Amino acid sequence: MSAEVGSSSAVRKLRLLPLLAATYFMVSGGPYDLEDIIGFGGYGRALLLLILLPFFWSFPTSLMLGELASTVPAEGGFYAWVKRAMGPFWGFQEAWLSLTASVFDMAIYPTTFVLYLEHLAPGLTHGHRAIALELAVVIVAVLWNLRGAAAVGEGSVRLWFIAISPFLLLVVVAIFIGLKGASGPFGGHASLAAPVGKGFSTAILVAMWNYMGWDNATTIANEVENPQRNYPRVMFLAVIMVMLTYIVPIAAVAWAGIPAERFSTGAWVDAGHILGGSALAVAIVLAGSLDDFGSFSNLTLSYTRLPHAMAEDGLLPAIFTKRLRNGSPWVSVIACGFCWALALGFSFERLITIDLVLWGMSMILEFVALILLRRNEPDLPRPFRIPGPDWVPVLLSINPIALALYALYVSRTETVVGMPALTFSLLIAVAGVPIYLLARVGQRRRKRSQNSPA
Repeated sequence: MSAEVGSSSAVRKLRLLPLLAATYFMVSGGPYDLEDIIGFGGYGRALLLLILLPFFWSFPTSLMLGELASTVPAEGGFYAWVKRAMGPFWGFQEAWLSLTASVFDMAIYPTTFVLYLEHLAPGLTHGHRAIALELAVVIVAVLWNLRGAAAVGEGSVRLWFIAISPFLLLVVVAIFIGLKGASGPFGGHASLAAPVGKGFSTAILVAMWNYMGWDNATTIANEVENPQRNYPRVMFLAVIMVMLTYIVPIAAVAWAGIPAERFSTGAWVDAGHILGGSALAVAIVLAGSLDDFGSFSNLTLSYTRLPHAMAEDGLLPAIFTKRLRNGSPWVSVIACGFCWALALGFSFERLITIDLVLWGMSMILEFVALILLRRNEPDLPRPFRIPGPDWVPVLLSINPIALALYALYVSRTETVVGMPALTFSLLIAVAGVPIYLLARVGQRRRKRSQNSPA
């Protein structure tokens, strides 16, 4: 297979709908993985979190991304923005934080894939069988990505309809049962109230995780048709889609009367069985597995463009610049898939904590890049610009940064390899400094070899 692309214009590009589907999977994919929010916070607080959080977390972030993605539509997305605004050192740190966060983020989806499947076939999901299934998710997603961005995005449109369809049926059945009131299987609607315990902080973190990842779609800007127009539109539409996908099913099962304490990871399967029988439960298992696979595949599409962009700048070995004719950076795809496979086996909550801390730090750098580009390059063409004067981006950044700092604070109670998750995450972040210095040494050596006479 060829490792080079003749021309970027020859590569089939993502249009609006496939880009929307890809972004949706990178952020959400469906109501799957929301169960711990209900279990730890109760229906009332779960709904309150999922309704309010977008206004403090998602909308400010999507506005920031809409402006930056349309202003600097370069491969590598946020890496390119931070590098342009703050220089190569901070650009490298942005990429380092995102790639290290991806190691833990990407382990979540094979993990929840197995947790869902456990409700249907528990004998297949224990011990070495669980690891084999998780590895299968990684391998198939890597193979799909080797077919190119357009193939993944277009396939994700169909995958989205399949993954969401059991929940449409679940909502209809839940509403019907809820209308029966006291004659329903639980004798009335579930209480929205729940005592706030130690687990409510976990509910907040899970909700934040379910609303993060908006910047991931921006790394494939060179493979998107008309990125200046499509990115701002996709960011707005995706936030609305994700909110509705989360809020409507939770409100429906609360109306049907299923007790909140029944919910933990994978409990949508049990809810489907209670409300619609074994057929609906099986459909939710299969759709939930497809959802996790779709999220993993689309995030592979996103993260693997970072090593390619860094290699183009000479900060990684030149072999990472290799592409197939369809545009897929095949060396980067295979290398990233291998690294993600190494993180399989962590618990769901621990993975979310580390992921949020590292991603939160990278998001702070993106807001700083927005503010600095506004100040240092005021005449830069901005097809989409956040309305208002230049202090508005500063105001927008306050809530997302405060929530990221909250995730840092909460992470002190989780332990990883015998140390607090916060310490573990900060050590990973600080390791980006010496790795950058080593990358610069390699970069200078390559430049000298290229400039020396043959």
